Amino acid sequence: MAEASSGTGDFQTLVWESKYRDMPRSGPPERSVEDSHRRIAGAVSSVEPRDRGIWESRFRAILKDYRFLPGGRILAGAGTDRTVTLFNCFVMGVVEDSIPGIFRALEEGAVTMQHGGGIGVDFSTLRPRGTRTKGAGTVASGPVSFMELWDAMCGTILSTGSRRGAMMASIRLDHPDIVEFVLAKQQPGSLRHFNLSVQVTDDFMTQVKKDGEWLLVFPSSNLDGGGETVHREWSGSSGPVPCRVLRKIRARDLWNRILDATYRFSEPGVLFIDRINGMNNLWYRERITTTNPCGEVPLPPYGACDLGSINLTQFISSPFSPRARLETERLVETVSAAVRFLDNVIDLSRFPLAAQAEVVRKTRRIGLGITGLADALVLLGIGYGSPESLRWASEAMETISRAAYRASISLAREKGVFPVFDRERYLEGRFIRELPPDIQDGIASYGIRNSHLIAIAPAGTISLLSGNVSSGIEPVFSPLYRREISLESGAAREFILRDYAVRLFQEAKGKADSLPPAFVSGPELPVRAHLDMMAAVSPFVDNSVSKTINVSESIRFEAFREVYDLAYSLGLKGCTTFRPNSTTGQVLTPFTPGEDAPHCCVLDREPD
Repeated sequence: MAEASSGTGDFQTLVWESKYRDMPRSGPPERSVEDSHRRIAGAVSSVEPRDRGIWESRFRAILKDYRFLPGGRILAGAGTDRTVTLFNCFVMGVVEDSIPGIFRALEEGAVTMQHGGGIGVDFSTLRPRGTRTKGAGTVASGPVSFMELWDAMCGTILSTGSRRGAMMASIRLDHPDIVEFVLAKQQPGSLRHFNLSVQVTDDFMTQVKKDGEWLLVFPSSNLDGGGETVHREWSGSSGPVPCRVLRKIRARDLWNRILDATYRFSEPGVLFIDRINGMNNLWYRERITTTNPCGEVPLPPYGACDLGSINLTQFISSPFSPRARLETERLVETVSAAVRFLDNVIDLSRFPLAAQAEVVRKTRRIGLGITGLADALVLLGIGYGSPESLRWASEAMETISRAAYRASISLAREKGVFPVFDRERYLEGRFIRELPPDIQDGIASYGIRNSHLIAIAPAGTISLLSGNVSSGIEPVFSPLYRREISLESGAAREFILRDYAVRLFQEAKGKADSLPPAFVSGPELPVRAHLDMMAAVSPFVDNSVSKTINVSESIRFEAFREVYDLAYSLGLKGCTTFRPNSTTGQVLTPFTPGEDAPHCCVLDREPD
């Protein structure tokens, strides 16, 4: 039987106790969230060269009322006596195409997950099934077979009580095992700990439109024999390499296979990889091929996610009234403190691997995002998906992004630029060229502390901690819904949760069943509204945006496939959809009083 909850009180306490409370090996345990905030602010300010007390006070202030929500690993690990990383996720190094190389990569993944980090892995470097190696002549079993090793490793690490269980696997669309990869999770029980994404190039999308031929290839240096070759940039290579053509197929047939799998099983997602690299601030020194498990931070090998979210609901004054507005000045002040906070995390954190520490400290990438967007819109009286909501979200994101860049320039003046900053080439970046003149001039004069600053993460668990605000930029699913939380003991408890904005409205009006006039539930929204919201905020995001495009079970395949074409045409860096059906189930289950619906989802694989 589910326990009733408004999204505060017992449920918040349980989330804090099971996910973020410090229970030191010696000394008393934390007794409240305020204790956690003191621990975190003290630890993060400890790396300041001066004025530590001032910064500890400022950090506590933005944590206290949930204006700023650091990533879950920061909440759980900062200032504790445990050997854990404060980074949510990592992209692992290049997987060498050899048995020793594969098992070295597997060990690195295991060590990283043991420390509390989720991982992303590009498996494109592994030879396709059935090919023979040059020299030894052994027959390859293909990347999907080795992915099973990672999946088993993840399950084992998770069973020991690790906080993380999420992994991302990606592969190139021209890898000969692409179809096997696309279908991999359709086997019962297969690859349960992986999210899957395919790397979609501009050339492929052109060939789909033209109904052209598509070559499936692999680097010749790793294959025995001869045959037709072409030159391709390849994962793990610094430039184009000779690749053997192993098969030729119609691009449109492959695209339909991918979309059919996604329609029926909600995987794989797609990464528009050329756009990701073309918009990368470090375009001059990185080639990105994959992302963290939820897709909001495309990363180079051994890169990491340093995440936090601005809770927009805490910056709306006079909610549910004609005077409701965004408190821009308070928002900018909070963003500035949050950038400094996340920059400090880089110096405070431990790293599972030395290679990760090196990459992170050279680039000082951070990912400041937003959560509570849908609830903020409700407080303002604006319907999610309306033209006004798109304008408001775009303007709010622009304010945050610009404030973050200005804060990072100020930090560069005080503490120095990130070590691999190249002033001239950095200023040539496509994203940087779109910044206001004062920011470009500031970078030219003083440099910048962090190579990247903005990423919109799902922020699921931290949004629950802050009173069940809507997560990330997702719409509110339902006024009431069921949610299950896993306890440290392995048991689970189920709650009936009330949306944050709905609860505030009902308390203000004294009516337990009333809804705010602007309330819109996710299932009511057309697909285009989801894509338009992503497109509205994306121009101000230098990393990426994690959002799931929820579609109805009844949507026809012809309409479903247009979602991906539209995502590409809108300039998005990737796309993930979810269509509930008998195979995938439902992520969330609405609750109606008197109804005994099954639970909806668990928090085990939340990215925070």
